[in-house]
This record gives sequence, C-alpha cells and structure tokens, in this order.
Amino acid sequence: MRTVRKIFSGICSHRGTNKDTGDIMIRTEESQEMYLKTIYILKKSGLNICSMDIATELGYAKSSVSVAMKGLRNNGYIVMNDNQIVLTSKGYQKARKIYERFTVFTQILEDLGVERKQAEETACRMEHVVSDEVFEVIKKKVFDKTLFSAGKD
Repeated sequence: MRTVRKIFSGICSHRGTNKDTGDIMIRTEESQEMYLKTIYILKKSGLNICSMDIATELGYAKSSVSVAMKGLRNNGYIVMNDNQIVLTSKGYQKARKIYERFTVFTQILEDLGVERKQAEETACRMEHVVSDEVFEVIKKKVFDKTLFSAGKD
C-alpha cells in the first residue's frame, strides 16, 4: 500500500453535526465539490488517484469515500479505470472552478492580513456559496486593483 502525504492543507471537509442526533453530516453538493477539488489537487501532483488516496488526504474512512465516488460517477464527474479515479470533462471543469475560487478567496484573505490557515478554512466555505456572477465581479475588481483604491467604497 502506498502512502500519500497531505499535499495541500487547503483541502477541507464540510462536515457539520446534526444537533438532534449528533451524527456527522456533509451537504451533498458541497461534499461533491470538496471531493472533486481533492481529486483535482491530487491529480495536479502527478498521482494516479484511487479511493484510498482520497481517504488518506481527507482523513475519511475508505467506505465513506467509496460512497462519495459512486455519487460522483452517477453524476458523470468521474470514471474508474483499473481502480484509478479519472475526472471526466464535466468533473474537470467543476473541480477547476472550485479550485480557482478557493485559491482566489485564499489570496484575497491573505492579502487582507488573515493568517494562511484561517484564510484557507474561510475560503473553503466561501467557494461553495458565492454565485458565478458575484465571483467574477470580485475577481475582476480585486485583480484589477480597483476594489480598494482611493475613493471607492
């Protein structure tokens, strides 16, 4: 069995606890986006990815990851080739979009003086809730350096 080191501290989990039962819950769409981002980041590191790599990276049970991979397959985001996870075009586009949001929000927060770990944790939550339109406006304003210029509110 190969060992996968945690290659990116920005991979986060979207776990919450059910107040009534105490069960750990993960919101489905955010969960799928988190898994897609994890696959994307692991793939960028040059790995051929299997479920165990994702379980190791996220600290989840392999059985939980297997269930999530089934959902990603059913939604057309991944295919399995010889036990290796491969992003489809649809999965790649969604993963890349989430990763871009994460990196942009992390950079903005760090530029504002937030410590890296906290910036990554916050960006990880932000990446799922901001609409495409709002994200594009934020990105344009920040990277055009107009958001914080004198006279702008």
